[in-house]
Amino acid sequence: MSDEEDFTPIKPVESELLVVTGMSGAGRTTAAPALEDHGWYVVDNLPPQMLGTLAELVSRMPESMPRLAVVVDVRSQNLFRDIRESLNGLKSSGINYRVIFLDAADNVLVRRFEQGRRPHPLQGDGRISDGITAERELLARLKDASDLVLDTTDMNVHALATNITELFSDSGPIVLRLNVMSFGFKYGLPVDANFVADARFIPNPHWIPELRPHTGLERQVSEFVLQESGAEEFIKRYVDALEPVLEGYRRENKHYATIAVGCTGGKHRSVAVAVELAKRLAQLPRVKVAVQHRDLGRE
Repeated sequence: MSDEEDFTPIKPVESELLVVTGMSGAGRTTAAPALEDHGWYVVDNLPPQMLGTLAELVSRMPESMPRLAVVVDVRSQNLFRDIRESLNGLKSSGINYRVIFLDAADNVLVRRFEQGRRPHPLQGDGRISDGITAERELLARLKDASDLVLDTTDMNVHALATNITELFSDSGPIVLRLNVMSFGFKYGLPVDANFVADARFIPNPHWIPELRPHTGLERQVSEFVLQESGAEEFIKRYVDALEPVLEGYRRENKHYATIAVGCTGGKHRSVAVAVELAKRLAQLPRVKVAVQHRDLGRE
């Protein structure tokens, strides 16, 4: 057996427990069947107090239920307030689990509830937006402690199912999945970014008439951006800086990270840098890279 084979971590034989939670309307009902399609046993709307009991039961018979996903929501506020205590109990018992938090922009959540003609579970006698505000306050600490925050703002049900499939369908050697995202600062920071890089130090192609209508996906803009002073050095050093971080993620059994690269509008510089950064990161061992251009075409 080679040294590389000795080093490659393999997913453990014991059961995997995935806790699926997040904002109402952000896609939990879509995530659940997508997980079922790939061999996960899904329990929907489980009271948080039962997490420990269910996880312990599954850990005793991993062969019959190796992959368990538990969907937890706020349909019962009093029960949900105990979820952090329940998760801490899992940790102290040595049960391995991961938490995925589904989120979306408030205006998108409002639209989804209106289209579905249903009230928000926490709105009471108020408006849908009041329920969303209350839910954000209730879930803030849980979101901060989650292993993965997935922003579904720009996803339809098919795109979300595809994302869930890519994240949770395979087995074998542990692969670190990186989402390299370009964005425009004027549209706000990505809520699910683990790292944010600023490409605004590079001269802006927007001010060059022949480049303005093109994007960072096109050769003339990409070459202009990447050949500017400091661009190559920045990308190289950023990859070098990320390497030990990604190795640490793998050792800590963290499988997902979003690396966001921003410029003013998300059309030229950030797009070109994100594409090149993704190419370099994809050359690292046991890394799978996807590229997303959040704000391309918004202007």
